[in-house]
Amino acid sequence: MGTPPRALLAIFFWIAAALPGAAAQAQPVSGREYQELKPPRPVSTGERVEVIEFFYYGCPVCYEAQPHIARWLTRAGPGVTLLRVPAVFTESSESFARTFYALGAMNEIARLHWPLYDNHHFDGKQLNEEKNVTAWVAANGVDRGRFTELWKSDAVTAQIESAKKALESYGVKGVPSFVVDGKYLTSAKMAGSVRDMVRVVDYLVERAATERKK
Repeated sequence: MGTPPRALLAIFFWIAAALPGAAAQAQPVSGREYQELKPPRPVSTGERVEVIEFFYYGCPVCYEAQPHIARWLTRAGPGVTLLRVPAVFTESSESFARTFYALGAMNEIARLHWPLYDNHHFDGKQLNEEKNVTAWVAANGVDRGRFTELWKSDAVTAQIESAKKALESYGVKGVPSFVVDGKYLTSAKMAGSVRDMVRVVDYLVERAATERKK
């Protein structure tokens, strides 16, 4: 006797449901989901695996990625250090980079990194404009005068120039992008989605950690 039609249908749906999950767990492929940087770039994190996030507050995909990155960071462990570098491609992105570095100098990034994304994208506050972001930081308990001083400072300008050089050095063409331990580059575009990008980063971190032990 053959398999009943209802049983065949159930088997078909089970296979169809399983295939996407299996594909999602496939090992990332060099040249497709990520690129190998040759020669490898130096890292600054000592014994910890260095992960650099290139981002832009005005980028909707970077905004979408933040919860995924936050969850990944909670499980990454003490052997990993995440460094953020703002991508400076345009006048608007330079404005956001100035805000990032000014807030960083005031030890306010941990508190305001996500709200800056959220208030710009979700609430439409146009925080890429100096007058708007200055009012916004003041409303969030930041010293307006000190922020403005830092925002326009030579020190922040120097950090922006360094960020531009980093984009060029790592060959970053778009955001969000990640460089893992100076050896590997991936992005949402290369990986296919934000979720897959984080999965590729996870894989590359494990690979880099293993390579460090050899």
